[in-house]
Amino acid sequence: MTSLRISSAIRAYRRANALNQTAFGELFGVTPQAVSKWERELSCPDITLLPELAKVLGVSVAYLLGSDP
Repeated sequence: MTSLRISSAIRAYRRANALNQTAFGELFGVTPQAVSKWERELSCPDITLLPELAKVLGVSVAYLLGSDP
């Protein structure tokens, strides 16, 4: 459930802001392949990226981790 929430939030934000995976990845210093894996739930962002990721997405870290509705 946690990865689904993270992947959905990333995909929705990226599409709403007309960013491709390369541009989104550049915001966090990761490859487009990493973003693709996040969106496909094959991996999750490194825990150290969660605060900045939450800030950019406009949600809380708790939301991304599935403990905040």
